[in-house]
Amino acid sequence: MKYTTLPNTNIKVSKICLGSMTWGNQNTEAEGHAQLDYALDQGVNFIDTAELYPVPATAEMSGRTSKIIGAWLQKTSHRDKVVLASKIAGPGDYTAHIRKTGFSPNAIKEAIDLELKRLQTDYIDLYQLHWPERDTNRFGVRDYKYDDNWKDNFNEILHSLDNAIKEGKIRNIGVSNENSWGTMRYLEESKKHDLPKVITIQNAYSMLTRTFETDLAEVALRENVGLLAYSPMAFGVLSGKYIKGNAADNARLKLFPRFARYSGEQAADATRRYLEIAENHGLTLAQMSLAFVNQQPFITSTIIGATNLEQLKENIDSIHVELSYEVLEQVDKVHQEIPNPAS
Repeated sequence: MKYTTLPNTNIKVSKICLGSMTWGNQNTEAEGHAQLDYALDQGVNFIDTAELYPVPATAEMSGRTSKIIGAWLQKTSHRDKVVLASKIAGPGDYTAHIRKTGFSPNAIKEAIDLELKRLQTDYIDLYQLHWPERDTNRFGVRDYKYDDNWKDNFNEILHSLDNAIKEGKIRNIGVSNENSWGTMRYLEESKKHDLPKVITIQNAYSMLTRTFETDLAEVALRENVGLLAYSPMAFGVLSGKYIKGNAADNARLKLFPRFARYSGEQAADATRRYLEIAENHGLTLAQMSLAFVNQQPFITSTIIGATNLEQLKENIDSIHVELSYEVLEQVDKVHQEIPNPAS
């Protein structure tokens, strides 16, 4: 395994982070525990969850993923061996079953306290805002529409998170599904008012979604805010199993076809071309896709997810793959001709 540190801290994390959002829905508790055991054995010490997991989010299953992780921590006594990241759900119809109060001080306090209970731990190493409270571009939305009903509360949010840090409940903070303006506003408030600094941003990043490179990459590198890349395999599309027609019946897009962000014609065309590049260089598409993300200079860790141990093994092994200049050049050529087909 390769390691780095969470920006502005001395917390060592693996460059591969174990995602968990299928546990409790597509995966049983026993399967989640088996993944945790295997990943830890391979040197993965970074685990990411969220209060709304598993996905798709429902009132019946909300928080089940974190409970599975908590049961594993209780059973194994491995809390000191792992770095835990979790998130408070943003507002919207999708999360109305959790709360309708956004990132108010009481909401943040409640969310942290409930998550600590589910995880059966006293502290969370990295606590993230799952998506912005204001309406803005996220989850592949391209066209920005101005929302004049939103009231600026960056300072209030940072003060609430600062209180949780002082109480010892969380150690560091991050954002997710955020854009450049939002990230810089948090950084500005933290500098101006001596409040906790956002140290990570968890956004989608893959060969099919490289919008992070347009301006957020500069923010990340100049402000030392590390990217935790989620969906590096584009919901499994970049394994090649869908265009090859050999996806299992329990594959994510077969079970939940409404998650169609990576399923358009342009994305399929780009994926076919990426598959050809991988095969011409003796790689699997999954290996090439993950290695591409792992090698980016703004990456702190790549969040992988799997529904079985065979997938998990291949994904973790990608850390040992180093893409040549020739491969990267060919990937960039496809990107120039079909830029961000799933942005």
